[in-house]
Amino acid sequence: MFRYQHTAYVLLIGWLWAAPQAGADERNEARYIVLASTTSTENSGLFSAIIPPFTEATGISVRVVAVGTGQAFALARRGDADALLVHDAAGEARLIDEGYASERAEIMYNDFVIVGPNQDPAEITTAKTASGAFARIAAAESPFVSRGDDSGTHRAERQLWQATNIAPQGEWYRVLGSGMGPTLNTAAAMGAYVFTDRATWAAFDNRQDLVLLFEGDEALFNQYASLLLLEERHPHLKHDLASEWHRWLLSEEGQRAIADFEIAGQAVFTPNARRGTDRSPGNQ
Repeated sequence: MFRYQHTAYVLLIGWLWAAPQAGADERNEARYIVLASTTSTENSGLFSAIIPPFTEATGISVRVVAVGTGQAFALARRGDADALLVHDAAGEARLIDEGYASERAEIMYNDFVIVGPNQDPAEITTAKTASGAFARIAAAESPFVSRGDDSGTHRAERQLWQATNIAPQGEWYRVLGSGMGPTLNTAAAMGAYVFTDRATWAAFDNRQDLVLLFEGDEALFNQYASLLLLEERHPHLKHDLASEWHRWLLSEEGQRAIADFEIAGQAVFTPNARRGTDRSPGNQ
């Protein structure tokens, strides 16, 4: 189901911004936004389901740059994206505190799961908690593949390792620096454990011997949020169009589009629209 493109990140950003720059008039009149979001939302197929109804309702197209959440924050700080849809609450709060974003709104959630070889050599199915499952993997030195890309998923993985008081290292712990889909491909080829979001796992069709082995811990909760960027920081961005996208995600229509998205008959995101911190001028 996945089609991975390994085009250089710099070339991708160049394409997104160079295309509409044929003339100032064209650029000003273009009805599109650049959305920096996660590889998990892109790999799951969610955007293919929810962007068309948004465009139909508003006339605004959305160009998605699918990167790790850490890279999405970097794009926002540089003014290279009009809007964000990410999943790292602490990082989102910092972006607001630093004066780059004006509002955070919770949009939807799902959860993380731990996937691994069907034989489960570390016996993580008997663990009581996600951190306990990680501790069993480390104790057994069973192969574990980490995204290692400062994504929201990688940040959540690091928090679980911190909860175990274990700094994973050694030949058994492989850091890739890649998106969720390629990381799952590597784990499948190696027969390794891997930490993933449920939506990407549901859409992944190269499982080989991998199966879902651990789920259900509250620590695996995975909240996604939309962020509006602060106009005073980067006036050149399309704040009015980005605001329409933001409001649509919170609307009944947007929430219904998210709820209706399924993979093989399984709903993989639960809408939970709620406005969060507003740090726009006059609201501090």
